[in-house]
Amino acid sequence: MKVRVSAIQMDCKLGDVDSNLEKAEKLINEAVKDGAKLIVLPELFSTGYRLDEQYFDYAEKIPDGRTVKRIETIAKEKNVYIVGAIVEKSEVPGLIHDTAFVCGPSGFIGKYRKTHLWDKEKLYFTPGRDLNNVFDIGFCKIGIMICYEAGFPELARRAALNGAEVLVVVAAFGKPRLYAWDLMTKSRALENGCYLIASDRIGKEKDSEFCGHSRIVSPKGDVIKDAELDERILSEEIDLDEVYAQRRRIPYLRDYKKELYQNSM
Repeated sequence: MKVRVSAIQMDCKLGDVDSNLEKAEKLINEAVKDGAKLIVLPELFSTGYRLDEQYFDYAEKIPDGRTVKRIETIAKEKNVYIVGAIVEKSEVPGLIHDTAFVCGPSGFIGKYRKTHLWDKEKLYFTPGRDLNNVFDIGFCKIGIMICYEAGFPELARRAALNGAEVLVVVAAFGKPRLYAWDLMTKSRALENGCYLIASDRIGKEKDSEFCGHSRIVSPKGDVIKDAELDERILSEEIDLDEVYAQRRRIPYLRDYKKELYQNSM
């Protein structure tokens, strides 16, 4: 089965939700016109990344907050699936999470809270405790990772073993670590025989600069398209049959000794 997918690479205005949502909607609409059925937005696209102590002021409920409700409406109207991540207000008072969400033609589908927090994120966010990051979007199953988490092979492997055919990375990845971004996005695709769609930020916030290079990677680990440092929509038709063809060529999942790893952890 072939399907067109898009990764949106965008800059954001720190703390300006109205402006960021307006830009995201414009870029989503362009991706829809290009035929995309799965569209991926960067990490914390509606608020910007370096809010620091202000994260708590911008946290929203999922799915009832303004950002997810707006994306949900667009997904219904355009008959597409959209993945993004925002600052989520926890059900526990005083706690917040860095949380990815999935919306589709029928509305809100689910969420995944970032489990592996990067550096100073630990000062503000509470890590998720549920590793169930796989969501069925009809034509395939996707496994979601948030930024730094793409460097944890176990999370991607768990998603693939649970049926994910496409790995999705929503990110605000730092430019000084572009070398890691390049290697880990290709590796996670190859190791699991999955397509990988990675949507990253560009621009600067405070002392943080983002690396861009949103990309679509094949199950062989080849970078099919890369956005470099431009604000753009990266679109490509992927062939899901290639997932299973590659898993036959190099049967990592078939030969994985899950029980041995579980007993040794």
